[in-house]
Amino acid sequence: MREATIGLEIHAELKTKTKMFCRCANDPDKAPANTHICPICMAHPGALPTINKEAVKSIVKVGLALGGNIADFSEFDRKSYFYPDMPKAYQISQFKYPIVSGGSLAGVQITRVHLEEDTARSLHDQDDAKTLIDFNRSGVPLMELVTEPVVKDAEHARRFAKELQLLLRRLGVSDANMEQGQMRVEANISLRNPDGSFGTKVEVKNLNSFKSVFGAIEYEIKRQNEILSKGGVVEQETRGWDENKLVTFSQRKKEGSADYRYFPDPDLPKMVLSEVKEFDLETLKDELPELPAQTKERLSAMGLASESADILVADSYLLSIFDYAVNILGQDNAKLIANYLLSDMVSSLQGRQTPGLERPFADIMLLLSQDKISSRVAKDLIAKITQDTSIDINSYVQENNLMQNNDPELLKSVLQEVISQNAKAVEDFKSGNEKALGAIIGQSMKKLKEQGISADPRALNNLAKELIS
Repeated sequence: MREATIGLEIHAELKTKTKMFCRCANDPDKAPANTHICPICMAHPGALPTINKEAVKSIVKVGLALGGNIADFSEFDRKSYFYPDMPKAYQISQFKYPIVSGGSLAGVQITRVHLEEDTARSLHDQDDAKTLIDFNRSGVPLMELVTEPVVKDAEHARRFAKELQLLLRRLGVSDANMEQGQMRVEANISLRNPDGSFGTKVEVKNLNSFKSVFGAIEYEIKRQNEILSKGGVVEQETRGWDENKLVTFSQRKKEGSADYRYFPDPDLPKMVLSEVKEFDLETLKDELPELPAQTKERLSAMGLASESADILVADSYLLSIFDYAVNILGQDNAKLIANYLLSDMVSSLQGRQTPGLERPFADIMLLLSQDKISSRVAKDLIAKITQDTSIDINSYVQENNLMQNNDPELLKSVLQEVISQNAKAVEDFKSGNEKALGAIIGQSMKKLKEQGISADPRALNNLAKELIS
């Protein structure tokens, strides 16, 4: 098996109110087909584009988060090619002067990050085997990120794509939902020659899930190895991924940059970022949120397991509930909070995102950490607040006699009475049968409950052992 060399090109639709070069709404998925269109995104003769300032700012934020170099001078180019979903017969993109160069993410070096416009959407296999075009997506701001050819295998590529999705969501610049086409991965795959030089590159286009990224790269590495092992030659081409057959298939011979005939777009002005107040780099740096890698490091420092930290990093909703509780209880209780949040809370929510859970959940955790309520009560309360966040936890616990009373003298008197009535269980426990103690604790809890008293089973357990010994 020859060593694989992989570079990734990842496109992500940006969350702006309007499209890249016109004032049409950037809402391609929810609106009826061909309703968010105008002469500019339909490429009518004489229609002049204008640059979306918010889209440029989004790319600058991505560059800062990646630790890349932000170009002061940048421009847009025309990339010439024709498809039915590109009516101008060229795409407005960036070639020689991208906004971002360099940087890294998850140990992968970045070549560049630039802006361009998305194409329209082709809808195949319609009535009478027709292909229809929806131009709502035409002109949507599109970020393209290109990595250096340093990705080693399919799993490495999948991890990087996941990290980028997390970053884009944390920055708020893209929802990056792959199932909706908001983030698409293209993989450039080659196998090194025996002398260590790069082999022939094959591009696999439009991978729209992490599973597809992994499967397509795995298959393509195997396919190229089989060709070379038989003395064949790998052709430079663009291939697609068949999700059903789990194979790549040839689409067209791969173009080079010369085939696209790049040249600066004469209808758009050159950009000097330092001349625009909204692009001040120091201000934008201060606006950056805590990045996913920083969050993971912070959570790990609190002692959270890697798996728990990964879930919170990937889910800003759960992270906000966690952070609110930690701010009240302190980091010493971080593990306790994460345990109940990622088990009982997640189970009760069943995928919902109910607003207003931060305070009642923190109140439950505070009472639990102070041994004022039992674990069972905490679990029941968590289920309740996911249905009604208006519950005042402290009042509810008092009114329903759920507060634990761990007064040693009170517990001791009840335990002594139960122990005197259960001589056999006491003897069994002394003989080494640990389970025998459960009967004594259970009866003690029942007697206390009859008096309207809740007690911590752990406190009862420890005190019972002292009394029996």
